[in-house]
Amino acid sequence: MFNPSRDQARTFFFEAWRKQAERLPLTPLEEQATRIMGQHPEYHRVLDDRLRHQEREWTPEQGETNPFLHLSLHLAVQEQLGIDQPPGLRAAWQQLLKGGMPPHEAEHRLMDALAETLWESQRHGLPLDAAAYLRRVRAPS
Repeated sequence: MFNPSRDQARTFFFEAWRKQAERLPLTPLEEQATRIMGQHPEYHRVLDDRLRHQEREWTPEQGETNPFLHLSLHLAVQEQLGIDQPPGLRAAWQQLLKGGMPPHEAEHRLMDALAETLWESQRHGLPLDAAAYLRRVRAPS
């Protein structure tokens, strides 16, 4: 999935969730996504009700996290770790684990750093600053 639209990304998650529930064969990416979805029971009610949530908007003012953004960030971070991009990300993640942080929590740390770095990049109209991303990951909590 390279640069999918919002609807394409949501359809991917809904379909993977449905296929898993129906015990249908999954692609490797769908398997990865359903593992992530399984770690987030707070999103299961959304994934179980496609008609209600396919077009729904989640805004910070509502005080809720957009589940599709959250799941997509998990996939992005896992891909980045798999290819060590930006270089040094995998080592920074392993340091978090060596420090006693559980893997899922460490992923959330990376996701927060990535989201902040993306926001800053978009705000200033600049490319993603990989060094700033790594600094945020490595910063003490």
